[in-house]
Amino acid sequence: MSAVAESTGAVRRPARSRPGVRAVYRWELFKLRYQKRTYLGLGAAAVVPIIFVVAIHFRHHRDAGGGDFAFASYLTKSGLVVPLVILLFGAVWMFPLITALVAGDIFASEDHNGTLKTVLTRSLERWQIFAGKALAAATYAVVAIFINGTVAVIAGCIESGFNSVQTLSGSIVSAPKGLELVYLSLLVYLIPIATVVCIGLLLSTVTRNSAAAVVGTLMISLLFQLIGILPGLGATVPYLLSTQFNAWQGLLRQPIDWSPIVRAVWVCALYGIPALGTAFLVFLRRDVAGG
Repeated sequence: MSAVAESTGAVRRPARSRPGVRAVYRWELFKLRYQKRTYLGLGAAAVVPIIFVVAIHFRHHRDAGGGDFAFASYLTKSGLVVPLVILLFGAVWMFPLITALVAGDIFASEDHNGTLKTVLTRSLERWQIFAGKALAAATYAVVAIFINGTVAVIAGCIESGFNSVQTLSGSIVSAPKGLELVYLSLLVYLIPIATVVCIGLLLSTVTRNSAAAVVGTLMISLLFQLIGILPGLGATVPYLLSTQFNAWQGLLRQPIDWSPIVRAVWVCALYGIPALGTAFLVFLRRDVAGG
């Protein structure tokens, strides 16, 4: 039979598997490697801790007084508090902006460049494209947060030493335990960051404009911050997205306070899941006939 098949030219070749979510995900990560905004965000995530530590160095030599925020008195005693202080202030605009740089662009750039129609001709379902792009945006956000935390730990320990840390409850934990708590805090911080990713994806699909999506994501984040400080709206504070950026502080109490972390999970889900679902439906129904 094989001889007959060869003589007639009907040689059966192994069937190639169709590309799926993994292929889209890998391709999106490959594209991110060559985009300026990727390195702009990751560069900011790495540079900010270094600038912060330099500021601590000169402030320590000029004025030994501490600030009025958590861990302020320990900034010159242990480098492990540096990433924690950056988490305190980074939620205002830095981390939402870094996250939005990719999440707000990943769909809109296809519209701008007119490449979405080409992508859809590669034996790919729309849900596969959406899933691959969403995973790539989430991966970028995770990498940015952990680069920031790692650089902060290294720079902080060079300046102030790898020493024990005082928790928010006043107890002292060893340096290795403190390092563990730092990285657990980064993990918890990813809960609201994931919601920012979802909001960025939504605006990216709806606006079809990278600048509008990036700025819009940042503005929504700042709006939550504003609502939290307006008089008469105190009852809404525990349920604002901005409040969930502080959930990691529950890990820095003895015993660990899990309630803000649990609340962050379901509150962020209330914001993130509808945003992600709406982005998915908009993308599924998008007319790409024009390019």
